Amino acid sequence: MTRFKVLHTPSPRTVAPILEIRNLGKVFPGHNGPLSVLENVRFEVRPGEMICILGPSGCGKTTLLRILAGYVKPDSGAVLLRGKPVSQPGPDRCMVFQEDALFPWLTVEENIAFGLPRKRGFQGEKQQRVDRFLSLVGLTAFRTYLPRYISGGMKQRVALARVLILEPEILLMDEPFAALDAQTREEMHTLLLRLWAELTHTIIFVTHDVREAVTLADRVIVMDKYPGSVKAVEDVTLKRPRRQESDRFLQKIQALHNLLRHP
Repeated sequence: MTRFKVLHTPSPRTVAPILEIRNLGKVFPGHNGPLSVLENVRFEVRPGEMICILGPSGCGKTTLLRILAGYVKPDSGAVLLRGKPVSQPGPDRCMVFQEDALFPWLTVEENIAFGLPRKRGFQGEKQQRVDRFLSLVGLTAFRTYLPRYISGGMKQRVALARVLILEPEILLMDEPFAALDAQTREEMHTLLLRLWAELTHTIIFVTHDVREAVTLADRVIVMDKYPGSVKAVEDVTLKRPRRQESDRFLQKIQALHNLLRHP
């Protein structure tokens, strides 16, 4: 359970969306012919929202996220960022993967600073930014450590800081806490919500964990598979901090489980 007050709230629905997903489709070649991975996927994301994309394995969640990042091109439909088509990766959208993908030969501090410009006259400002994000993710005391000497949760903190220091408008997260133990995952939820409240970016978070979705999201996009499509969009209006033992929290979990179980 998170133990802080979230001061940041998403934009009201009257505000223009920051991201529009319009009738996306994606087909991959398969042994028995073309395989439709995504079909007619459509939803909108408003500035400052925390969106969770929830669905079973094989429903195209990661493919969808890679399309939003610009790494994969859709076969039909479009992604619009502030009304303009997304056709390639850009600094306005950064992705955090399930594996931390840190450079093992760089320290915690050097990993976080890796994506920052290497230009003259920027070094003082660069160090200040690195110091700030080390502090934000609670790793100031570990700045000189190599990745092999820190825990899995710490590695994901480094991966998160390395992306957030670039100040993207939209943070795309592909099951980043799936490999962590339950206690560390809860700590990462708390950290992510605190950073979201302070930095006010928009987050799209892929998960197959219903409890994680209810813990984090303003809205949950429930995906169906074969082919992947949007089955439902569920608002999560519970006030933060969210009490996971509360009746309303458990009712929302049950409602999402029912959506996933029944065609």
